[in-house]
Amino acid sequence: MELGETVVVADGDDESRGSLAAALHSAGYEVADTDRGDEALGLAQASNPAAVLLEIPLAGLCGYEICRALKAEPAFEAPIIFVSRVRTESYDRIAGLLLGADDYIVSPYEPGELLVRVANLIDRSRVRDPRARWSLTVREREILDLMSEGLRQREIARRLIISPKTVATHVEHILRKVGVRSSSEAVMVAFREQIIHPKPRRDIGIGPHFRH
Repeated sequence: MELGETVVVADGDDESRGSLAAALHSAGYEVADTDRGDEALGLAQASNPAAVLLEIPLAGLCGYEICRALKAEPAFEAPIIFVSRVRTESYDRIAGLLLGADDYIVSPYEPGELLVRVANLIDRSRVRDPRARWSLTVREREILDLMSEGLRQREIARRLIISPKTVATHVEHILRKVGVRSSSEAVMVAFREQIIHPKPRRDIGIGPHFRH
């Protein structure tokens, strides 16, 4: 685990949410918590979390809907874990897992066991490429690749159909992980370490019949 990794927690019960946040804090995680499903979805999409922990009944969107929406995003790779004190039957767990949840924990739970499950799932979600020692996510690699093409943050946002604020957040994470202060430095280091590769130049305005 990287110190300060963020875990999104959504639970409508203040006591349950507080207990879960306290357990995560004790293990060194930052916690972004909410009692609303729509806010949880926004946090998960914007904060590049290490994991997302959800109760099922929530205001705005239920946990199942959040899971379905996040799993539909190809670049979202953080594990999603249901932690429920309300939906505890076997068919509830089956429904959650069928939606793509990475785990389903029924409350009351043993905090130590929960933390081990969360840590293991986060580790498994990391890119296995040996060059990925910076633990860049798929989305961060996408953005770094577009930065290497000279695109500015607003252009990257349009290309990926995300908000400029989300791009800026990802860029901050990239700079922190790579250990540099500017986008140009990040691109230079990424080329040097072969994390990304220069794009081949294309001939412009020359048809195949003019090539030798």
